[in-house]
Amino acid sequence: MHACISISTFFTGRYFKHLGFEVCYVRNFTDVDDKIIARAKDLGEDPISLSRHYCEEFCRDMITLNCLPPTVEPKVSEHMPQIIDMIEKILNNGYAYIVDGDVYFNVEKFPEYGKLSSRDLEDNRAGERVAVDLRKKNPADFALWKSSKPGEPFWESPWGPGRPGWHIECSAMSAAYLGYSFDIHGGGIDLVFPHHENEIAQSCAACKKSDISVWMHNGFVTIDSVKMSKSLGNFFTIRQVIDIYHPLALRYFLMSAHYRSPVNYSNVQLESASDRIFYIYETLHECKSFLNQHDQTSRKDSIPPDTLNIIDKFHDVFLTSMSDDLHTPVVLAGMSDPLKSINDLLHTRKGRKQQFRIESLTVLEKSIGDVLTVLGLMPASYYEVLQQLKEKALKRANLTEEKVLEKIEERAAARIEKDYAKSDAIRKDLAILGITLMDSPDGTTWRPTIPLPLQELL
Repeated sequence: MHACISISTFFTGRYFKHLGFEVCYVRNFTDVDDKIIARAKDLGEDPISLSRHYCEEFCRDMITLNCLPPTVEPKVSEHMPQIIDMIEKILNNGYAYIVDGDVYFNVEKFPEYGKLSSRDLEDNRAGERVAVDLRKKNPADFALWKSSKPGEPFWESPWGPGRPGWHIECSAMSAAYLGYSFDIHGGGIDLVFPHHENEIAQSCAACKKSDISVWMHNGFVTIDSVKMSKSLGNFFTIRQVIDIYHPLALRYFLMSAHYRSPVNYSNVQLESASDRIFYIYETLHECKSFLNQHDQTSRKDSIPPDTLNIIDKFHDVFLTSMSDDLHTPVVLAGMSDPLKSINDLLHTRKGRKQQFRIESLTVLEKSIGDVLTVLGLMPASYYEVLQQLKEKALKRANLTEEKVLEKIEERAAARIEKDYAKSDAIRKDLAILGITLMDSPDGTTWRPTIPLPLQELL
């Protein structure tokens, strides 16, 4: 399998590798276009330098979210020979025409135009990013090459100085690293038309054997069911979110909906994701700590049938759901039974008396850990990420660890004095802020949880 995975889902490459496929992941950057040029002009910067800065910022964000690095990461500005070569092929094959140094694709020459978006040619609008050019033979014709304008970056070409159109760059760079036929092409649902539709047309015009097996389009991130976008002013950057929520909580949140579905951003959903991963990592940390204190030598035939059934069911859910268009929400929900089994074995009277308890805990922890690894949710250390999750919760609550401990001592004193009203008030005040107190024979500890007002919205 030779795959190009340019999709904003975070788990595709890992899953294919888990299945044993060889993955070639190409993630390209558009580092020169109309918007970048306009923004650079406003800032008085060089467009390519400005693009480089944001490319680097993006890559850092992807590392923070535990995304695998691409096999290759081409930029438009570094692939002008390939882009020009493809445009020449399209012209030579009779699918494009030249007007005053501009090169346009002639959509009427490509009868299959619209097959991806299921749109008729007469229903198609002109390009999404440029005004209608009356020199076009058809309003739907799109630019392959744009002649240079004063003050804009340009490259020399057979048609004069200029720069590529928006669509041709992706086809040229994918062809350079994957050939004209490959397995998967992805992107946001808003790219189906015109961008991906135009990619199909120009790639087939350059090479008749061009073929992409699967198109994967992810849904929008929305706020109150409205697409998150810079133009609407209703957006958050990744860095703003991870300032108060752990990156793995954000990753879990984004995977809690099927990639084709819209993901509705809200504090409620992020709190819920944070709470869930804290529970997962706390359970696995307790399990690992227990196993480290005991001999883990075991045989597979000594694992109880009930435990094997739980693991087999979880494994089947994982493989079936991921292979069925990557249904990650089903996989995440499927962790509930093995996690509950671990907690029962660790904390209930019946579980602590179960025969082959060590063997069961060992295989359960490994089974969940293997799936977390494929999903990119496996931390380097359960303990460290639990501490980080607590720090983020304190920041959201505008509290310090010392202040929480003071409240715990204050509550303990109130209980000694049998002032239960005060004790309950302290517990409730902290719960409102997302801090839950837990009493045990060894004393009172705390853990982050969904703030009480937000729990009512779930």
